[in-house]
Amino acid sequence: MEWLILIAVVALGVLALAWFAQERLIFFPQPVTSTAHLPARASAFDVVAQDGTHLRGWIVPGEPTPAPALIYFGGNAEEVSWTLADARWPHHWTLVGVNYRGYGSSDGSPGEIFLSGDALAIYDALIEHAEVDRRCVVVFGRSMGTAIAARLAAERPIAGAILVSPFDSLTAVGKKHYPWLPVSLLLRHRFDALADANRNTMPLLAIVGASDSIIPPERSRVLYDAWAGPKAWQVEPGEDHNELGRSDSFWKGVLNFLAERAEGLRTTHKQ
Repeated sequence: MEWLILIAVVALGVLALAWFAQERLIFFPQPVTSTAHLPARASAFDVVAQDGTHLRGWIVPGEPTPAPALIYFGGNAEEVSWTLADARWPHHWTLVGVNYRGYGSSDGSPGEIFLSGDALAIYDALIEHAEVDRRCVVVFGRSMGTAIAARLAAERPIAGAILVSPFDSLTAVGKKHYPWLPVSLLLRHRFDALADANRNTMPLLAIVGASDSIIPPERSRVLYDAWAGPKAWQVEPGEDHNELGRSDSFWKGVLNFLAERAEGLRTTHKQ
């Protein structure tokens, strides 16, 4: 009997730890260590969320203006300035990246509901810029950011979505990694992108690593299959989760997708 009691106590302790510590298991805020790597034309892009929280990031204006715009949503352990600094982004697109709550210099603490609401505030602030062509705003999400991008695309006029290592829900991913836990009962931050995929009719480019050990390609495929709009599936052979974005083929897919969106904008403008 003593052994049964001990097992029950340990099990309850594990469940309690998973419930109360899940923010530390999901979110890994990173500080801003430097901004020297950002392009010279980058400037601060700060947003005040609906609840008054100050969010801080950058805008890299495209040339000429008004330019199509891309909003970047990073992974759960990412400080976005490093991605904005990548020289492979097309210069005729305006780039925007704002660090999540608690990340970089942004105030507050991260949480699914807050991050999804903040994405709407970022979009609404962006389209007020005169140098941004609001007819062509693309969302780009990586890993956790794919669920945030998918939610924004379902709530605002979006011309296209690029999702790198997307997933259908964090619940499904959690069950894969923690099959011995009742994830569906414990998880507060569910990031259910599947429901939004069914509503999204804009073009999608999904890029996955064939050897992704964090978000299995089958979870990405569920999200992809549910997407209601035209879509393209790009697999990077042999690449794991954190390797995506290094290859020329990755960037070729991204640049071609953006070029198609920009061409569609020019065609519409001529009509």
